[in-house]
Amino acid sequence: MRNYIIYDLEATCWENNPDGYVQETIEIGAFRLNHFGEVRGKFNRFIRPVLHPTLSPFCRQLTSISQIDINRAGTFPEVIYEFWDWARIDEEDYVLCSWGSFDKKMFVNDCKLHELDASWAALHANLKAEYMAMKRLRRPVGLRKAVEREDILFTGVHHRGISDAENLTKLFIKYLGQWSV
Repeated sequence: MRNYIIYDLEATCWENNPDGYVQETIEIGAFRLNHFGEVRGKFNRFIRPVLHPTLSPFCRQLTSISQIDINRAGTFPEVIYEFWDWARIDEEDYVLCSWGSFDKKMFVNDCKLHELDASWAALHANLKAEYMAMKRLRRPVGLRKAVEREDILFTGVHHRGISDAENLTKLFIKYLGQWSV
């Protein structure tokens, strides 16, 4: 039976993206659903970046993630091993589902940075692209707009991994069976 890992990442960011600055994941928020759409688990961890360990004021404001949260967090390898165990990556059939391709790209880039295997991230569904096709939209829409279009109450804090994952999970469940995953 397939598990759906509905997830959202937050990453280091800067107002004007300085040349040479590499983004790193700073939060993983995820829900694990079974093929019936039942939530089977929740995962939320902060990650301490190693290249730029101090969050920019822009990043702290956008994500509402504090420097203290980041300082107390494990590094990417520590957290991703915990995520793999939680998601049952080695044990069960799964597909990673995110809003857009950024999150998959971040997993792959962080794995490369830390010299970890990234092949597990290949089983990925871009729900933003699928939603756009399903609704016959000419342009992609942001997660918050898509949730609100569907008369689903957007809860939590926008641009926080766990909140965005929760809202994406609500949208995913609404169209369960209609996604191509």
